[in-house]
Amino acid sequence: MPLHRLASITMGVPNVAETSAYYTDFGLTPETDGWFSTADGGRQLRIIDSPTRRLVALTVGADDPDDIDRIAHNLAELGIPFQRNGGSLSAIEEATGLHATVEVQPRITQPRVEPTLYNGPGRIDRGTGRAPGVVRRNPVKPRKLGHAVIGSTDHAVTQRFFTHGLGFKISDEVPGLAAFLRCSTDHHNVLVQQAPVSFLHHTSWQVEDVDEVGRGAMRMLEDDPERHVWGLGRHYAGSNFFWYLKDPAGNFSEYYSDMDSIVDDQLWTPEVVEGAKGLFSWGPPPPPSFLMPEDLAGLMTGAHSAG
Repeated sequence: MPLHRLASITMGVPNVAETSAYYTDFGLTPETDGWFSTADGGRQLRIIDSPTRRLVALTVGADDPDDIDRIAHNLAELGIPFQRNGGSLSAIEEATGLHATVEVQPRITQPRVEPTLYNGPGRIDRGTGRAPGVVRRNPVKPRKLGHAVIGSTDHAVTQRFFTHGLGFKISDEVPGLAAFLRCSTDHHNVLVQQAPVSFLHHTSWQVEDVDEVGRGAMRMLEDDPERHVWGLGRHYAGSNFFWYLKDPAGNFSEYYSDMDSIVDDQLWTPEVVEGAKGLFSWGPPPPPSFLMPEDLAGLMTGAHSAG
């Protein structure tokens, strides 16, 4: 597809220093001006000051200026104002206030990591010795930003902005409530869900395998057990292994591995997923605070005050 990745996000929080320290512990590399880098994706997270926690902006990579032309045409047909500057275009999503930019960027290049060997029935793939995931000692470093999940007071309007406007594709849907949207071969790069207030639910960061999901989460919990939210488990929509933690601002952050890839659109059929099936295939059930974050009432009050 002409769009090829979720390049970066800007997160607004009321406690920048504390939240920045958390994402350093999470394995991102602090740069300058509030930016953090991943191992393969470069500068992918920016943290700035905001009265309430929210997703302020995101940037999507496109292949060439013709893609920007097409998006400009789509937004004009929807009556959505935009600004065009050479190889980039920016627009505000009405329901969430999110500032979205699409710009011509090179595609991400991830060096191939040899598959982790696991023993199984009738196969001893890793031979004699302890499992690699048991003997690893290096810090867990996310390889790239995978996706962001945003709550919208008008799910349909926000979804239309991403699909009809920017050109995202629908991978799976929860009817009337949520949509898994992609701008790359990953199963989803943005998930839009209906909510009483616009907010950032979580960001998701790729690691090599399920052992890195577990090692990363356990390392975070050694410093502060209260960071735990939900995991270890495996999603149905997207199929990825997951473990969710909570940052000091109240946003959830996810380590993930083994996400579905949609290399050929003709071979993928979007599904309607409902109930628990849409959330996980196995693992502990999600806590109520994951489905309805505890600070939503405060965020609603803050949103009304700001308005």
